[in-house]
Amino acid sequence: MMTAKTTTSASPLDRQWFAVATIDQIGDQPISVTLLDRPYVIWRGAEGQLIATHDRCSHREAKLSLGSVTDGCLRCPYHGWTFGADGRCIEVPSSGPSSAIPSSAHLDSLHVESHYGLVWMSPGEPDHPVPHLGVDDAASFTRLNTGMQTWECAATRMIDNMLDVAHFPYTHAGTFGLEQEKVVPHFTPTQLDDTFYGYEYPVTINNEGDAATMSGEGDDGVITLQMSTGFALPFSVRSTMSYPNGIEQTLFMTAAPINATRSLFTFVLWRNDDVSTTGQDIVDFELEVAKEDQAMLENLRGELSLGHGALVDVQSDKASLEWRRRYRALVTG
Repeated sequence: MMTAKTTTSASPLDRQWFAVATIDQIGDQPISVTLLDRPYVIWRGAEGQLIATHDRCSHREAKLSLGSVTDGCLRCPYHGWTFGADGRCIEVPSSGPSSAIPSSAHLDSLHVESHYGLVWMSPGEPDHPVPHLGVDDAASFTRLNTGMQTWECAATRMIDNMLDVAHFPYTHAGTFGLEQEKVVPHFTPTQLDDTFYGYEYPVTINNEGDAATMSGEGDDGVITLQMSTGFALPFSVRSTMSYPNGIEQTLFMTAAPINATRSLFTFVLWRNDDVSTTGQDIVDFELEVAKEDQAMLENLRGELSLGHGALVDVQSDKASLEWRRRYRALVTG
């Protein structure tokens, strides 16, 4: 992690962490990301460290993400102004090497870290650390990453969907959902660990065709497994799955609002079985599941209603109800 300077922000969301890219996206040239309707640029310094700042040159506001990186320094494509790892302007070619560089030329370096194969950024001083996933440190588990996707829907709708089990028989009928499993068991949300709040529940799912890849048990028609699903503010959800044969899977899903109606999304998987030959099949299946959610959510317009009583909730919506309560408190300060 680099030392970061931050500007004062009136938005509580600016003090949160968001996954804005995969670590594989940060190569030898800068990339542009948009978060909360503002553009940023990310690149690697000379020692491979991540650097993030506003995608705006202090000189004439050119997009720095269109520039180039040499020896860890970012050169603006418009007039060649060059910025080092701490955001300091180190060269103004038109002024010559002996001229003083105005202090206002320097850029704000933002908080940026790498965890779980993802690049996390906070526009302001973060209130909390990146969500902790202890499974990433467990030698018996293998991590499987996926690419960063763009969904045409609000991140608030995505988190509601990630916490919802009642849509399984309908939205996911083409993958793991079973129409006969419509009744959601009663559950009481609780603090699952130091990071995630949610619930634990049994679920019976389809175990035929591609779905059987997940259980490693072949086509058995249906299978019952123990699951837990919990959230970490603002837009992250972790689901754990325990199969009868001892296979354990952790699925971590996270979203970042590009703007009010467009969001970044990615998920990370951890498995305790041998995924040397099945890993891509497992990822492909989960991608199909995500496509089913995406197709449904992109038909819904605008942000999820957050006001008390704005939505009709039943017992299966307890986790989403609690997330909305906490998120509402977060954004209203």
